[in-house]
Amino acid sequence: MSYSRRDFARLLAVSGATAIVPPAMWRNGAPGLDDFDLASTPVTPAPPRPAETYWQDVRGQFLVPRDLHFFNAANLCPTSLPAIQAVERNIQKFDADPSPEVRTALMNERERARRMLAAAYRVTPDEIVITRNTTESNNFVSSGLDLEAGDEVLVWADNHPSNLDAWRVKAQRFGFTVVTAPTPDRHPGPDGYVELFATRMTPRTRLVAVTHVSSNSGDLLPVKEICALARSRGALSLVDGAQSFGVLDTDLTATGCDFYSGSMHKWPCGPKETGMLFIRKGVETRLSPSIVGLYGGQVGVSRTFEANGQRDDASLAAVTAALELQSTIGRAAVEARARELAAAMIDGVRKLPGVTLWTNPAPTHSAAIVIFQPGALDPRRLAAALRDKDRITCTARGGAHNPGLRLAPHIYNTMDEVDGVVAAIRKYLVNGV
Repeated sequence: MSYSRRDFARLLAVSGATAIVPPAMWRNGAPGLDDFDLASTPVTPAPPRPAETYWQDVRGQFLVPRDLHFFNAANLCPTSLPAIQAVERNIQKFDADPSPEVRTALMNERERARRMLAAAYRVTPDEIVITRNTTESNNFVSSGLDLEAGDEVLVWADNHPSNLDAWRVKAQRFGFTVVTAPTPDRHPGPDGYVELFATRMTPRTRLVAVTHVSSNSGDLLPVKEICALARSRGALSLVDGAQSFGVLDTDLTATGCDFYSGSMHKWPCGPKETGMLFIRKGVETRLSPSIVGLYGGQVGVSRTFEANGQRDDASLAAVTAALELQSTIGRAAVEARARELAAAMIDGVRKLPGVTLWTNPAPTHSAAIVIFQPGALDPRRLAAALRDKDRITCTARGGAHNPGLRLAPHIYNTMDEVDGVVAAIRKYLVNGV
């Protein structure tokens, strides 16, 4: 059930949920509950051609105020209101009765989340581990494989540190070699990316580690083809799905990867410190657990790889609420909406004077991340101005590789917000920061 603003105010008053929305937010002219525009009815499945009013209703499932325009999904997403409610409800339930029976009920809800993840990604519950985040998931693989001197791991240079630096650190310890596939200046096309990895594989390659969508360029990589290449050469494959998990409608069975990682705090809009690791059935015997303890899952690989001791059962159980929201909307509709917003943003910024678009706009080359250089403006000063003066949240990128702004729209954004951020950037390009 969705709360109305009145219901939510009552929740804050009687349940101790002020930790969710701090009292300081209601003082000194800060936004009040009406500014949150919370939904009064549950979200319904997206129609074949959703009107903008439908997505405005989806926005009402988030606490982001109407005057705050959040385009930073690639870093951290707001937790959906149903998931917030579930966390709060679970905490109260357990702390009011911290008994084994209540904890068992929460752990059973974790199993329901596992089944939902498996259904969403077209795999089996036996292959799903609910972790803390993408970093932990990637490290389970880099720490768990039995690699030694003479073995090689082929890693993309544009991987996140948890799927790049972690391999290098462990190579120093265990003696295997990390081979790096370079980052191209521009998307070379699907065949170009496959060739990038194919030419660097050798008979000693034991695993290929690659990112599904780059947070540094917006590039969408042909992971199905790269995973097929690895398998044809006798190597395993690890796909870092931090920027695809929860936004791209991904069939992991069809992708053919051996491992896939993701974080609930990004695009799935779920509880913090929850994530996923997929381990393809048949390869789990090649992976040793990094942590040995109690309270593992009930099926498959979760029995071994979730046995990490006491965890936040309230948050783990609330994963179901976040998944249910996206499932109700429809995962194909979630992807289509994120792509629609990104395409509109690309169309808008590429028309601005002096802008250099780094993200390739082709649907086969990118997804929901847009990176561009805003003329001669300092990206960090521009991002600060957008934040402080226009209430627009995005990421500034420095350095030589794709400097500029990164904007990552998601289902809680509207087309009016996209138009607004383009207009704000145009203003600064003309008048300066």
